[in-house]
Amino acid sequence: MTIREIFEEKEYKELSAYASHSRESKGRERPEAECDIRTVYQRDRDRILHSKAFRRLKDKTQVFLAPQGDHYRTRLTHTLEVSQTARTIAKALELNEDLVEAIALGHDLGHTPFGHAGEAALDAVCPEGFAHYRQSVRVVELLEKEGKGLNLTWEVRDGILNHRTAGKPNTLEGQVVRLCDKISYIHHDMDDAERAGIISEDNIPITIRVVLGGSTRERLNSLIHDIVINSYGKDRIMMSPDKEDAMKTLRSLMFTYVYRSPVAKKEEEKAKRMLTELYLYYREHPLSMSGEYRNLIMQGEPLERVVCDYISGMSDQYSIDKFQEIFVPHGWDVE
Repeated sequence: MTIREIFEEKEYKELSAYASHSRESKGRERPEAECDIRTVYQRDRDRILHSKAFRRLKDKTQVFLAPQGDHYRTRLTHTLEVSQTARTIAKALELNEDLVEAIALGHDLGHTPFGHAGEAALDAVCPEGFAHYRQSVRVVELLEKEGKGLNLTWEVRDGILNHRTAGKPNTLEGQVVRLCDKISYIHHDMDDAERAGIISEDNIPITIRVVLGGSTRERLNSLIHDIVINSYGKDRIMMSPDKEDAMKTLRSLMFTYVYRSPVAKKEEEKAKRMLTELYLYYREHPLSMSGEYRNLIMQGEPLERVVCDYISGMSDQYSIDKFQEIFVPHGWDVE
């Protein structure tokens, strides 16, 4: 037996009957020879981790646009926190950790610069619309590796596509990531908001603190334990009604105090206008985009979609730099 086959046999013996076993994957769109060391989900995880889109997450906004402090979350640190929380739960539930990790690492690859503000801008201006979860799938299926994509397994792509609140993942591992995405951003966005002085524990109703805990750390721990206790040995990922209701209330509270806060969002309209102008410019000047995107147009991809591909792939600072390069006059540098 190869090392991979030993891993696969170990999964079959030790994981839950409801887990996604590597050797039972629905496979890839393009068949490939198996690795003799890694399972299919381990290979997917590695491909995502080494992708260009993953590296760019380090300079993309989570909630606070271009924060000056060193400790505010970015889209990359959010992704890592989702991955760690999801792996903790998957391990406790005897699910496939490698599949969970691959989905978690890839779930936000298609996010725009400036977070959901950028997503809203592209969705408003592009005739085909724009949604980051669909874009994340497009990244792994087409945009990476100069139009070849990463050729990931069906289960990983399904988990990425369905990580949004309204999504319905077909695997328990995908369900874990979907829930951990919300848990993670509620937890760390509140932590960042407290650091910024936007919200404090006094703003959280005592009823929520009684159910979930009196600090971000306690609430995260409480939610993880609740998911594990209520989902163990079952064919779906569940929470107890009281903690699920408390989490939803806490999420609503975050929208009131943080996500729609004038302090946190005071630059958001500027970001939207900037990305809108970039979209209009590149739609009129597609040759100004880099070669890999021009090639997509030559291959028959719709112009509007490719412009969204180009802009959504930008980091916050790169989009600012391109805007300044295109629209801001520069002084005459001839002596």
